[in-house]
Amino acid sequence: MAHLIETLIMPPVGNLLLALVGVALIRGRRKLGRLCMVLGLGSLLLLTLPVVSAALLISLQTAAPLPPTGPLPDADAIVILGADFRAIAPEMGGATVSPLTLERLRYGARLARRAETPVLVSGGSLGPKEPPLAGLMRKTLQEEFNVEVRWAEKRSLSTRDNARYSAEILSEAGCARVILVTHAWHMPRARRAFEQAGLKVIPAPMGIHPWPARDLGAITPFSRALLESTWGLHEWVGRIWYRLTE
Repeated sequence: MAHLIETLIMPPVGNLLLALVGVALIRGRRKLGRLCMVLGLGSLLLLTLPVVSAALLISLQTAAPLPPTGPLPDADAIVILGADFRAIAPEMGGATVSPLTLERLRYGARLARRAETPVLVSGGSLGPKEPPLAGLMRKTLQEEFNVEVRWAEKRSLSTRDNARYSAEILSEAGCARVILVTHAWHMPRARRAFEQAGLKVIPAPMGIHPWPARDLGAITPFSRALLESTWGLHEWVGRIWYRLTE
């Protein structure tokens, strides 16, 4: 149900639904109908602009990245959060991790080699018949990056779940201080959730989004920008929701 509600309010469905409401109202309530149409289609157009998507993501990037070389802060574990997965990947022999998850795994593997710190991957099943994301993450790390995974948290369905169930596993192992790996725009919500679960967090943000070049490309609609805008809006809604339900 939560996923359905999110789909209905997030771009592009939410914008198009608002425009359709405007179409339905245009005969009886012309001004309101036109307003809904303009807001729906206009907001959708804005979200396709790289400058808008960049502003949304950069507004979430509050944690500084770890230095690319040299010693890392002391930690008991490295926690890598999953994003999503590809259910059908025949070239890989079945389901596999998505590009977003793969980016996090690559950076987590780099940190694991530098710090020689045990790794926990976190991600549950995204559907009743789907494999746990943590299992796919473990397989990818071990087979493609030659990095061993000590713990796989397979029950979580949200960032808050990631924190709760990972903290349970780590507390049993005597781990209290973790290096947390996720995208920079996801880090504020993830960090807060893990700290509220009782862990000391060293943020290790990756995939830091830059401002676009100052040219026409920044204000030219792109489908990629719409996707990135959706990520940003999802995070802002998630942060507000978590604050309201703490």
